[in-house]
Amino acid sequence: MMNELPIVCIPGLLFTPRLYAEQLPSLWRFGPVSVAQHSHQESVEEIAQSILAAAPQSFALIGLSMGGYISFEILRQAPERVVKLALLDTSARPDSSEQTANRRGQIERARSVPIQEISDALFPRLVDRSRWQDESLRDLFRQMAAETGVEGFIRQQTAIMSRPDSRPGLREIHCPTLVLVGEGDELTPPELAAEIADWVAGARLVKIPQCGHTSPLEQPQAVTSALVEWLEG
Repeated sequence: MMNELPIVCIPGLLFTPRLYAEQLPSLWRFGPVSVAQHSHQESVEEIAQSILAAAPQSFALIGLSMGGYISFEILRQAPERVVKLALLDTSARPDSSEQTANRRGQIERARSVPIQEISDALFPRLVDRSRWQDESLRDLFRQMAAETGVEGFIRQQTAIMSRPDSRPGLREIHCPTLVLVGEGDELTPPELAAEIADWVAGARLVKIPQCGHTSPLEQPQAVTSALVEWLEG
């Protein structure tokens, strides 16, 4: 019988456990799965500390976008506890000045409009162009945004803006690593995923066709297959 391996999943900005809903049944075959809360603190350091305090002693770690930024911080704080690592649609780079300015603008707007309007504004950049008219997916994004709330969104953006450059630590990652990205990801495009995979020894790079930044929702079967192969390896 296969030894159980606990799995910790970390969603992205404005996302909740619903992000991984399609993957959870397959992941549970390998061991208990938890989805981390990451909207209560204002730095990746504090978020990582909170996740580590609640996590099993050793675990597989899955992080998408902001979840990837937090995963890098978890590896800085407790690399010995991460048995396997999956980085989905993320970047090891810090924010550029333009990205930080955009985030500050989003924070100011979030203080004066419903959070669903923020979600709607982000939607075209979060999904592949082929999904721009997918109203059921848009509604799911709105639901997750409502669950995160304005204050949670502001704390998340504050944490993202202040995150460090994770590139210097990539060569120190030695656990089996999957780097997955949607081929149509405009926020963290494939070249940023390739950069991570090139620097992490033995990392496997998977590109998902007809897919944007939210791969677990846009192409759930392809993402589940890649995660299962990674866990079985």
